[in-house]
Amino acid sequence: MNTDLHAPLGQSRKAKRQRPGILRTGRVVAGICLVLIGATSLYTAFRGDGLKREKPLAQDQTAVPPSDTVQNQAPSQTSSAAAPNGMVPSDPRSGANVERMVTGDGSVVTKYSPRQRDGNGPVLVDASQVGQDPRMAALPNDALLEDTPLGRLPIVGPDGRRPMDQYARPWSGAHGTRIAIVVSGLGLSQTGTQRAIQQLPEEVTFAFAASGNSLQRWMQEARRGGHEILLQVPFEPFDYPANDPAPDTLLTSTSVAKNIENLHRAMGEITNYTGIMNYQGGRFLSDPNAMEPVMRDIGKRGLLFLDDGTSAQSKTAAIAKGTEAPYAFADVQLDKQLDVNAIIQKLDELERVAKRNGQAIGVAAAFDESIDAIAQWTQEAAMRGIEIVGVAALTNDPKRP
Repeated sequence: MNTDLHAPLGQSRKAKRQRPGILRTGRVVAGICLVLIGATSLYTAFRGDGLKREKPLAQDQTAVPPSDTVQNQAPSQTSSAAAPNGMVPSDPRSGANVERMVTGDGSVVTKYSPRQRDGNGPVLVDASQVGQDPRMAALPNDALLEDTPLGRLPIVGPDGRRPMDQYARPWSGAHGTRIAIVVSGLGLSQTGTQRAIQQLPEEVTFAFAASGNSLQRWMQEARRGGHEILLQVPFEPFDYPANDPAPDTLLTSTSVAKNIENLHRAMGEITNYTGIMNYQGGRFLSDPNAMEPVMRDIGKRGLLFLDDGTSAQSKTAAIAKGTEAPYAFADVQLDKQLDVNAIIQKLDELERVAKRNGQAIGVAAAFDESIDAIAQWTQEAAMRGIEIVGVAALTNDPKRP
């Protein structure tokens, strides 16, 4: 056999002497190949058309028939601008037929079936509109923001997408007992904010005070942790000015233009929130003339409004219905008494309300006792068939089927 193992000793030594030369030749050839590949990549990158721009496709226009079944094809392209590589972002559902059926009890069942994507070549899928990816949750969707002198303010996107939909926490969709728990006042205390983010489960909704500190950093940490967030705006209480909630408080005695300016100044503090929650504001919430333009602006921007339920004279529901703004009311104030056992009793009361009505919203401040009680209570809630959801899931929304 003429193998290396059986070759004569001299032949083996000759082969060994030849190997370094062969290896050197191989390295040279490999180096030349790498240079050619790199040059080709650079040429493609700097030509500007390395990835061919896909021609924008018109969105499907599907009328909704007055029957119980709605069939439509999702739009094949979003209205957002092209990415830097020249590709137009595509709606993830552009490769699907979407069929929505309304059942006898009012539930909406959605069925997806595959279809051929429009266009040729690779597709850049805009995945930011599908669920909540914690790795990207701290980053805002630029299509849902407008640059103003007061900061980047939320708006409805060109494709109709709203911030309250984009940043809402997904939930199961099951018809069970649903509870939203909102912990407010975050950003006012650094230690309280950090403790809430570290100890509370991701299902709990956080409300950041517009007058707080380091809001952008705390918002990002909360969003990475999976929390849905709200922005708390200071409204005029009945005992103002003896009780002044914060600078730039919205006042009944101030012009509409000034109140909207203060609202927008607060809105520009952070991004990625689903809606606005009042901070105090008994007098303001009870004044339709002051509240109506504010509620209209909130709804126009695709946000929800959460009334903390502390004012019996609040006109939130009537004004929200008149402006078609999404809104919700808190059912139970959880921490009027700062004692862990008392707060747990309030959480039990919240559960009874939810089982009676199908859903309920509880609000608390970021006190140590509140955080401890909520963390303890929520651990056992799932065992009793309760689903903790983001507050957006329990909103009265005129656009929700």
